[in-house]
Amino acid sequence: MGAILRQRRCWQVARFRDDLGKMNRFHRWYCQTSHWRHTLEKTVMPWALAGVELDHDVLEIGPGPGLTTDWLRLRAKRVTCIEMDLELAGSLQSRVANTNVDVRCADATAMPFADRTFTSVVCCTVLHHLPSRELQDRLFAETFRVLKPGGAFAGTDSLGSLLMRIIHLGDTMVLVDPATLPSRLESAGFRNVRVEVGSGRFRFLARRPIASHNRDKPSLTKSTVDQFCLGPHTRG
Repeated sequence: MGAILRQRRCWQVARFRDDLGKMNRFHRWYCQTSHWRHTLEKTVMPWALAGVELDHDVLEIGPGPGLTTDWLRLRAKRVTCIEMDLELAGSLQSRVANTNVDVRCADATAMPFADRTFTSVVCCTVLHHLPSRELQDRLFAETFRVLKPGGAFAGTDSLGSLLMRIIHLGDTMVLVDPATLPSRLESAGFRNVRVEVGSGRFRFLARRPIASHNRDKPSLTKSTVDQFCLGPHTRG
């Protein structure tokens, strides 16, 4: 009965969000290719999550076909994935059955998790798929809520380019400005925010304060946006 209810809830979420987070056929295909897997494993993920603790309970937002999940599950004790797409969530759950990964089909702007559940949250090449700045901010607020005090919110997302526009023809693409991301994350409650801009993408790291009252105090570590060079960007 529980599985039936979860499947029904997943269908309701997918139906409600049918007009959101669209991806064209080429984009869906490319996200499952060996080329993108190699790019993720050798370049994107090691760079995006350098120095981030991935032990205990990790939440991954928007795993899609699960190429990022495959990288994460080798480094974390437990990984919970939240994926809004019914087909992708079902396929990934079947593929990672009997492993340290659990897949939930749900909306990341209204997560079905209790407060302070996860030790870290990872979000890679997902933010620009949310169809508005307001929904992106809701995702930040929900991430803050489900993070344990001291937990890290880390990830990466794409910068604008001609190639990005071509790949996302007919897609949802609302790019995040890395210059304004620190203030947006701080508005959600995060502190010690760091954003670094590379070639074609940026990475970010923020933490939920250990003491709740720190949410209303200035950060001891100044939020920054740094520039540096990364290898060629292929897709986001």
